Amino acid sequence: MRKKEIFYRGLTYISGALVFFLVGFLFLYIFLKGYKVINLNFLLDVPQGMVLGQEGGIAPAIIGSFLSTFIACGVAGFFGIFTSIYLVFYEKNQRKIKIIQSIIKCIGGIPSIVFGLFGYTLFTLYFGFGKSIISGGLTLGIMIFPVVEIRIEKSLREIDENILKASYSMGVSKFYTIYKIGIPYCLKEIMASILLGYNYAIGATAPIMFCMAVINSPISFDIKKPAMSLSYHLYTLMTQGISMEMAYGTAFILLALIVVVTIIFQILLRKRDE
Repeated sequence: MRKKEIFYRGLTYISGALVFFLVGFLFLYIFLKGYKVINLNFLLDVPQGMVLGQEGGIAPAIIGSFLSTFIACGVAGFFGIFTSIYLVFYEKNQRKIKIIQSIIKCIGGIPSIVFGLFGYTLFTLYFGFGKSIISGGLTLGIMIFPVVEIRIEKSLREIDENILKASYSMGVSKFYTIYKIGIPYCLKEIMASILLGYNYAIGATAPIMFCMAVINSPISFDIKKPAMSLSYHLYTLMTQGISMEMAYGTAFILLALIVVVTIIFQILLRKRDE
């Protein structure tokens, strides 16, 4: 038994070290390839150059990515929370629950390019939003909805039933119990689920190619207009062979934004617990 424990613990340490090494190597490699272009102008300027993107910065892409991802997280978080509450606390028919869960899982398996075509048809054309940040954000929200909902539902199902029954036995309504006990109890997991959706959405390219992204745009916070995106800008720089240094610089900023937002979320949640 002792040998098995040592063996499995060794595998755990090796796996953790391997993952840490690969992530560190990825960051270091991308940084070394693009650090020469990373400066304040790169972060605050617009793309420039004889061939657009060879010079200048990526400020419009950063803003466009943040706005579209913020909308996506809002949409996915809202529907993810309420869908999970319905499935866990209100729907008692197991057959209906399994059908709804199967549909959500099927949505999660749809290729991102299909979401792009769907968003273009529904939001850009049918609803008349045109190619805009709001069209891209709503499309991304649908794409990350399964990721958010499944994790939130799992966290809600792990709430101790004795806590809920104690609340019900005191005459507290189900809605108030969920609002005051259920949601706060799972707040960490809910925020982690939305954060995972954010990380998924900010790096997506295919859904926004049709609904939002353009090669160049001014610095703007208007969600009714099209905008640049970090992922699409990176895709353009790489596929068109415009500038590999700019591409690596953009890739590093994209990864850095994911890490920075993750750290901020962790700090805020830790302060809340204190």
